Amino acid sequence: MSDTFIIVAISVGYLLLSLVMGILPGRQVSKSSEGFVAGDRSMNLLLLYFVLGASIFSSFAFLGGPGWAYSRGVAALYIIAYGTLGMVPLYFFGPRARRLGKKYGYLTQAELLSDRYQSPFLSILLAVLTTIVLIPYLTLQMKGAGLVLNTISDGVIPYWAGAAMAYVVVLLYVFFSGVMGVGWTNTFQGIFMLSIAWFLGLYLPQKLHGGIGPMFETLQMEGFQNMLTAPGLQSDGSSWSWSGFSSAVLISSIGFSMWPHFFMKTFAAKDDRTMKLTVVLYPTFQLFLLPILFIGFSSIVSFPGVEPADSILPFVLRNMDLPVVLVGLVCAGTLAASMSSGDAILHAAGSVMVRDGLMKFNRLQSYFKQEGMERKVIQFCILLISVVAYYFAVISTTDIVSLLLGAYGGVAQLFPLIFGMFYWPRATKEGALSGLIVGVIVTLIFLYLPELKPWDLHEGIYGLSANIILFFVVSLITPKTDSSVIDRFNNT
Repeated sequence: MSDTFIIVAISVGYLLLSLVMGILPGRQVSKSSEGFVAGDRSMNLLLLYFVLGASIFSSFAFLGGPGWAYSRGVAALYIIAYGTLGMVPLYFFGPRARRLGKKYGYLTQAELLSDRYQSPFLSILLAVLTTIVLIPYLTLQMKGAGLVLNTISDGVIPYWAGAAMAYVVVLLYVFFSGVMGVGWTNTFQGIFMLSIAWFLGLYLPQKLHGGIGPMFETLQMEGFQNMLTAPGLQSDGSSWSWSGFSSAVLISSIGFSMWPHFFMKTFAAKDDRTMKLTVVLYPTFQLFLLPILFIGFSSIVSFPGVEPADSILPFVLRNMDLPVVLVGLVCAGTLAASMSSGDAILHAAGSVMVRDGLMKFNRLQSYFKQEGMERKVIQFCILLISVVAYYFAVISTTDIVSLLLGAYGGVAQLFPLIFGMFYWPRATKEGALSGLIVGVIVTLIFLYLPELKPWDLHEGIYGLSANIILFFVVSLITPKTDSSVIDRFNNT
């Protein structure tokens, strides 16, 4: 029996187990839209912890994380910094959003915002922006799955077939089980990939350098002190400034919990205590990123010059004499990282497309009132989004990665609107729309024209500054929102 066959068999076995784990939970919730999108608002601490935590471990975690440590050194600690701080806003926003969702039937972030600011247009705008951002995000997860299966099979499984194998499984359990399928598979995938991450993160430094301490000592002796000096390096090899590092951490921390597929999980929480305890425990998930970074650090001296840096983990697997079962498990863990983000993204994109987009058109509202029709349309949109993302992943040559470069800067522009929704009664529809639109435009301008920046700060900081100023000024000079709406959001 060849090594390739064993590795592929382990990966396929993992995919089948994920499918079973994803399909069964859907039988335990209602067939309503609330059951499909929010799991009948019954998600406990274990599920909520992993459905939010496992979403971090996307293809970036197992491929990009080691790549950052390998090419940029301690700059990779930026990932742990913003991941630790990013959930703090949900400690304050999450329980209030959960209570409002339960009382008024909200299932998505845009439903909450459009009702507070009394703007169906805001809902449609957020639906469009969310879908535009989440499709390329999903595409990257498919690319990661295709790359892994193609690499570990020595090309026996074509890239297009590898992506299809992994995401047919994801499509099936998201299609039939909704958020509960996402929750249970994320719990299974999270535990599995964290175990693999820690094993590999400790095994490789020991194998290559005799331990973690000797690994860093070797880096110092071999002249890599610049990679061990904070804040690390930029992609071009030059030193990253503290202002650039700090502003990147800040904007990512602000945008972290604003992601629609993150924020809408507040509506699935069982109660306020579950929501708050998840936020308090969430930083522990960052401990599991450490071994991922150790993989990259351990390879700097042993495997110099690997390009692109994100391929360092597959390169190590191909060029070290590792036990075949270990290679198979690592590949399955990498698939888990891809799928645990892809399923949450796919579920959120389909839900947002229908509830925040299509259902806001008056001509379609009577159609959605038919029993079970909303869930069916969400399922159809999930299928459609999967096909579009797959096209970009394996057929189109369009550079969709560039669409994600300003993602955190863009999604952070939602923060003032959510803060104003809960804590500033004077916030108005006009202020929210003008701040959001201008904030996104400014972020994109500085993203694609970085030479215009007056200081070395993340482009999202400039966008957020313009957003807050405009949001504040326009809200003060436009008519107040009806007091009955304000009372509903401030007294819940």
